Amino acid sequence: MRNRNSDNRMKSTSKFISLILRHNPGAVGISLDEHGWADVQELIAGINRSGGRTLDMETLEEIVRTDEKQRYSFNEDHTLIRANQGHSVLVDVELEEKIPPNILWHGTGEKYVASIDELGLIPKGRLYVHLSSDMETAKKVGSRHGKPVIYEIGCRRMIEDGYHFFLSANHVWLTKEVPARYLKKL
Repeated sequence: MRNRNSDNRMKSTSKFISLILRHNPGAVGISLDEHGWADVQELIAGINRSGGRTLDMETLEEIVRTDEKQRYSFNEDHTLIRANQGHSVLVDVELEEKIPPNILWHGTGEKYVASIDELGLIPKGRLYVHLSSDMETAKKVGSRHGKPVIYEIGCRRMIEDGYHFFLSANHVWLTKEVPARYLKKL
């Protein structure tokens, strides 16, 4: 049974892995292939070299298995790992284009409302805009940025106008942008 210190170390290590696999693989001296995959043994060695953390295969597998947001995937034989979405580095995580429900949601903080009302949703430093399939998840996401504000996205109209949607391996809806005309602030 894990204790609180162990849980905190796992959470901290998971966040560090997220930073590496989404934004900065060079932080531990590794690289990602064109699809975002990193060699598992190189990742483990890089994290162990970086100081302050130790990681082994068993712990990495537990992080992937227990991550509540399902941020990571292994390949079939667990020799490669990647983040499922959320990248700022240019990779193609082989997203499959899907038709979304008629409505999706986006949660944000109150401080971003003026910009969103003017520009719509843009990926900023990421490759895609992230959308939720339910309002409760959007509210949770928005709460991370202060007082939450929820936008309803008119996906049917977007599709009719030629926009494309993708569903990540961890069930986050992604699109390149959502112009303001498709947004309804709740």
